[in-house]
Amino acid sequence: MRIVSILCIFFLVVSCDLFTSKEEKTQQLVTRELQEINFNEVDQFPLFENCDETDSKEENIECFQETLLRHFSTSLEGFEFVLKEEVLDTLYVDFLMDKMGAVSVLDIEHNAIVEEQIPEFDAVITRCLLTLPQASPALKRGIPIRAKFRIPIVLNTK
Repeated sequence: MRIVSILCIFFLVVSCDLFTSKEEKTQQLVTRELQEINFNEVDQFPLFENCDETDSKEENIECFQETLLRHFSTSLEGFEFVLKEEVLDTLYVDFLMDKMGAVSVLDIEHNAIVEEQIPEFDAVITRCLLTLPQASPALKRGIPIRAKFRIPIVLNTK
Protein backbone atom coordinates (compact mmCIF):
# COMPACT_ATOMS: atom_id res chain seq x y z
CA MET A 1 0.00 0.00 0.00
CA ARG A 2 2.83 2.32 0.81
CA ILE A 3 4.40 1.74 -2.59
CA VAL A 4 1.10 2.49 -4.33
CA SER A 5 0.73 5.79 -2.48
CA ILE A 6 4.36 6.75 -3.21
CA LEU A 7 3.80 5.97 -6.90
CA CYS A 8 0.59 8.03 -6.91
CA ILE A 9 2.39 11.00 -5.35
CA PHE A 10 5.26 10.59 -7.82
CA PHE A 11 2.90 10.55 -10.81
CA LEU A 12 1.02 13.58 -9.50
CA VAL A 13 4.25 15.56 -9.16
CA VAL A 14 5.52 14.49 -12.57
CA SER A 15 2.19 15.05 -14.32
CA CYS A 16 1.85 18.71 -13.28
CA ASP A 17 3.09 19.63 -16.72
CA LEU A 18 0.11 17.79 -18.20
CA PHE A 19 -2.22 20.41 -16.72
CA THR A 20 -0.54 23.24 -18.58
CA SER A 21 -2.77 24.49 -21.38
CA LYS A 22 -1.82 23.94 -25.00
CA GLU A 23 -1.88 27.68 -25.57
CA GLU A 24 0.62 28.27 -22.78
CA LYS A 25 2.91 25.53 -24.11
CA THR A 26 2.70 27.00 -27.61
CA GLN A 27 3.52 30.47 -26.27
CA GLN A 28 6.54 29.09 -24.40
CA LEU A 29 7.76 27.35 -27.55
CA VAL A 30 7.30 30.48 -29.68
CA THR A 31 9.12 32.62 -27.11
CA ARG A 32 12.02 30.17 -26.97
CA GLU A 33 12.23 30.05 -30.79
CA LEU A 34 12.19 33.85 -31.10
CA GLN A 35 15.04 34.15 -28.63
CA GLU A 36 17.15 31.75 -30.70
CA ILE A 37 16.67 33.58 -34.03
CA ASN A 38 19.51 35.88 -35.06
CA PHE A 39 17.73 38.67 -36.92
CA ASN A 40 21.03 40.20 -38.08
CA GLU A 41 21.87 37.25 -40.34
CA VAL A 42 20.07 35.68 -43.24
CA ASP A 43 19.91 31.94 -43.77
CA GLN A 44 20.44 32.31 -47.52
CA PHE A 45 21.88 35.30 -49.34
CA PRO A 46 20.11 36.68 -52.41
CA LEU A 47 20.94 34.53 -55.40
CA PHE A 48 21.61 35.72 -58.91
CA GLU A 49 20.96 33.38 -61.85
CA ASN A 50 24.61 32.34 -62.00
CA CYS A 51 24.61 31.21 -58.33
CA ASP A 52 23.60 27.71 -57.26
CA GLU A 53 21.16 27.49 -54.37
CA THR A 54 22.46 24.05 -53.40
CA ASP A 55 25.90 25.49 -52.59
CA SER A 56 26.90 26.25 -49.01
CA LYS A 57 26.13 29.60 -47.41
CA GLU A 58 29.77 30.68 -47.78
CA GLU A 59 29.77 29.81 -51.49
CA ASN A 60 26.51 31.75 -51.96
CA ILE A 61 28.00 34.78 -50.23
CA GLU A 62 31.06 34.55 -52.46
CA CYS A 63 28.90 34.22 -55.60
CA PHE A 64 26.79 37.21 -54.50
CA GLN A 65 29.89 39.34 -53.93
CA GLU A 66 31.57 38.27 -57.18
CA THR A 67 28.43 39.04 -59.18
CA LEU A 68 28.19 42.49 -57.58
CA LEU A 69 31.88 43.18 -58.25
CA ARG A 70 31.66 41.98 -61.86
CA HIS A 71 28.54 44.08 -62.46
CA PHE A 72 30.15 47.19 -60.98
CA SER A 73 33.30 46.65 -63.01
CA THR A 74 31.48 46.30 -66.32
CA SER A 75 29.03 49.12 -65.57
CA LEU A 76 31.74 51.61 -64.58
CA GLU A 77 34.06 50.82 -67.52
CA GLY A 78 32.39 53.37 -69.77
CA PHE A 79 32.64 56.27 -67.34
CA GLU A 80 35.60 58.61 -67.28
CA PHE A 81 35.81 60.82 -64.26
CA VAL A 82 37.97 63.92 -64.71
CA LEU A 83 39.58 64.88 -61.41
CA LYS A 84 41.49 68.02 -60.46
CA GLU A 85 43.42 66.34 -57.68
CA GLU A 86 44.15 62.82 -56.47
CA VAL A 87 41.55 61.03 -54.44
CA LEU A 88 42.17 58.18 -52.02
CA ASP A 89 38.98 57.42 -50.16
CA THR A 90 36.52 54.66 -49.34
CA LEU A 91 32.87 55.35 -49.98
CA TYR A 92 30.05 53.24 -48.63
CA VAL A 93 26.85 52.41 -50.46
CA ASP A 94 23.87 51.10 -48.50
CA PHE A 95 21.19 49.36 -50.51
CA LEU A 96 18.14 47.27 -49.81
CA MET A 97 17.02 44.16 -51.63
CA ASP A 98 13.30 43.64 -51.01
CA LYS A 99 11.23 40.46 -50.73
CA MET A 100 10.87 40.33 -54.52
CA GLY A 101 14.61 40.82 -55.25
CA ALA A 102 14.27 44.47 -56.35
CA VAL A 103 17.08 46.84 -55.32
CA SER A 104 16.75 50.34 -53.91
CA VAL A 105 19.59 52.64 -52.86
CA LEU A 106 19.35 53.81 -49.26
CA ASP A 107 22.45 55.96 -48.85
CA ILE A 108 25.77 56.78 -50.45
CA GLU A 109 28.30 58.07 -47.91
CA HIS A 110 31.20 60.16 -49.15
CA ASN A 111 33.14 63.28 -48.33
CA ALA A 112 33.11 66.81 -49.74
CA ILE A 113 36.14 66.22 -52.02
CA VAL A 114 34.40 63.42 -53.89
CA GLU A 115 31.17 65.41 -54.05
CA GLU A 116 33.03 68.42 -55.47
CA GLN A 117 35.17 66.52 -57.99
CA ILE A 118 32.65 63.87 -59.07
CA PRO A 119 29.19 65.46 -58.77
CA GLU A 120 27.62 62.71 -60.91
CA PHE A 121 29.01 59.94 -58.70
CA ASP A 122 25.72 59.29 -56.82
CA ALA A 123 23.74 59.03 -60.05
CA VAL A 124 26.26 56.66 -61.63
CA ILE A 125 26.38 54.35 -58.61
CA THR A 126 22.59 54.41 -58.24
CA ARG A 127 22.12 53.52 -61.91
CA CYS A 128 24.69 50.76 -61.56
CA LEU A 129 22.85 49.22 -58.61
CA LEU A 130 19.43 49.56 -60.20
CA THR A 131 20.63 47.69 -63.30
CA LEU A 132 21.75 44.63 -61.33
CA PRO A 133 20.49 41.38 -62.81
CA GLN A 134 17.32 40.03 -61.20
CA ALA A 135 18.01 38.07 -58.03
CA SER A 136 15.94 35.90 -55.76
CA PRO A 137 15.56 37.51 -52.33
CA ALA A 138 17.38 36.59 -49.14
CA LEU A 139 15.72 33.91 -47.03
CA LYS A 140 15.23 33.59 -43.30
CA ARG A 141 13.77 30.24 -42.25
CA GLY A 142 12.62 29.68 -45.83
CA ILE A 143 10.70 32.97 -46.00
CA PRO A 144 11.74 35.76 -48.42
CA ILE A 145 12.85 38.85 -46.48
CA ARG A 146 14.21 42.32 -47.10
CA ALA A 147 17.96 42.53 -46.59
CA LYS A 148 20.17 45.58 -46.24
CA PHE A 149 23.71 45.51 -47.60
CA ARG A 150 26.67 47.87 -47.35
CA ILE A 151 29.41 47.76 -49.95
CA PRO A 152 32.64 49.73 -49.89
CA ILE A 153 33.90 51.46 -53.02
CA VAL A 154 37.56 52.36 -52.89
CA LEU A 155 38.59 55.36 -54.99
CA ASN A 156 42.31 55.45 -55.66
CA THR A 157 43.48 57.83 -58.38
CA LYS A 158 47.15 57.78 -57.41
